[in-house]
Amino acid sequence: MAKTGRIDWRQLIRYGLLAGVAALYVSVIGMVEVFSQRSLITGVLTLGQLLLFSAPVLAGYLAVYKDDESQTAAFSLLKGVITGLFSSLPLIALVLLANAVNLRAMFVNVSPALIDILVFGQGTAVGVLLLLLSGAIWGTLGVIIHLLPDKTRHVVLVGLSWTLGAGMLSELLIQVFRPLFGSGFIRFVFQGGALKLWASIVVFILVTLLDWYWSKRREEVKTKMANLNPTQRRAGMGVGLLILLILPWILGTYLSEVLDNVGLFILMGLGLNIAVGLAGLLDLGYVATFAIGAYVMGLFTSTSSLGVGELNFWIVLPISILAAMTAGFLLALPVLHMRGDYLAITTLGFGEIIRILALSDWLSPIIGGAQGILAIPKPQIGSFVFRGPQEIYYLILAGCILAIFVSSRLNNSRTGRQWMAMREDEDVAAAMGIDTTKSKVLAFTLSAASGGLAGAIFASKLGTIFPHSFNLLISINVLSLIIVGGMGSLPGVVVGAFALVALPELLREFAEYRLLLYGALLIVMMLARPEGLWPSAVRRRELKGTEEEEIEGGEGAPVAVTAD
Repeated sequence: MAKTGRIDWRQLIRYGLLAGVAALYVSVIGMVEVFSQRSLITGVLTLGQLLLFSAPVLAGYLAVYKDDESQTAAFSLLKGVITGLFSSLPLIALVLLANAVNLRAMFVNVSPALIDILVFGQGTAVGVLLLLLSGAIWGTLGVIIHLLPDKTRHVVLVGLSWTLGAGMLSELLIQVFRPLFGSGFIRFVFQGGALKLWASIVVFILVTLLDWYWSKRREEVKTKMANLNPTQRRAGMGVGLLILLILPWILGTYLSEVLDNVGLFILMGLGLNIAVGLAGLLDLGYVATFAIGAYVMGLFTSTSSLGVGELNFWIVLPISILAAMTAGFLLALPVLHMRGDYLAITTLGFGEIIRILALSDWLSPIIGGAQGILAIPKPQIGSFVFRGPQEIYYLILAGCILAIFVSSRLNNSRTGRQWMAMREDEDVAAAMGIDTTKSKVLAFTLSAASGGLAGAIFASKLGTIFPHSFNLLISINVLSLIIVGGMGSLPGVVVGAFALVALPELLREFAEYRLLLYGALLIVMMLARPEGLWPSAVRRRELKGTEEEEIEGGEGAPVAVTAD
């Protein structure tokens, strides 16, 4: 924007029309109509409306983002109105065109129901005026958000995020709260699977007050946490472990199944994080180790004709892990001198080779081909059988705790610092005396262990395994959760798994748009927060250039590397 008080029409038009085209796109592909079936606040806001309205809000915010401080608030608000008006033009064009010609011949999702949503249930003339008015209002709201003081803006955005999140996950909250508080409480707070208006206001107020209080006490609490004695730390860890142990019986069968899936991806993410996040080795064939662990478990424990041993789960578990580690070691040998794209393509090929071999007629007599392996027994300890989702949860939880413990020890070891040095510059690391060949082999081998463990548990959890369960998308999902959570960060793996695995599981009615949302989220993350949702301190310094933080014994410790 010009600093002279003049309106830069080209920039306003560009932001407005880009927002309008984005809203038009999600409308034409059917997202708005499908998402409108999920209410966030009863009678006030649906997920489809949020999808539409967020575009002009963002456009209005960006229109004044780089404004000079001398600009008056009224002038900034005028820019928001103009940007919002232009953002509504593509949708208005869609409405008018749909009334003139049969667009469904070309765009099957441009249905009468979609047009009715866009015109707010009114006629075309009134609907067009309402679209213009709503665009201006939402564009202005984006400007208002920008004009708020920094601390106030943060508190408001946190409150809105939690309120909208609670509305989106209302069905989940209903399942959790009904056994605890009864049906009367559910009817009091929720209606039609969404929050009531008064409840959403209460949630917003409570969250904003808590966030404001936390901003005042954050440093004090961090200081107290850092000064806890060992007994207090162990007590805190004990309380956290107790919560994790009783969690599946609070959440029920379905949500325990969701947690199980999240846990398996956390296991794989912790393994891949060693190769990608620490050592900087882009592995797109990680699903191969997952498949090898599963097939070894299936072959040695199955009671079907393909079973070769009918051994106990606990005997085969270390064999599955060792088999996966052997595969990781063998993969490392031909790629020792590859970097970047070449390494990614080679590992991608390795993953596809394993999947095609599993489907092949050549190995069909051994591993079942497309028919897979059936009759894999459930693990058990004595008379206790890990039969359902609530029982298998404990097995996955134990695996995740073990993987986190090993990963944290590796992060803070000499080996971990060598990996991080190699990730930053392999040539410099070699010049400092690091054996990069040994480091690469070790990274691929150790990262494969978690994949093998996850595959073994996965096979016993399902009782059957098929080749189509081990496609490329598994590797992409695991890599995506590391990127979104924060490469090199152990908490980031957990956060990324919940963001990319749990949330889609809880919103299964939108499964057809899952990959589209994945792509959009990755783009947003790369532009707005490339370090991830919960980055390691080292990664944050690298990408954001913040002041160095020295965390004794933590991930953010300075990287000091020495040769073996």
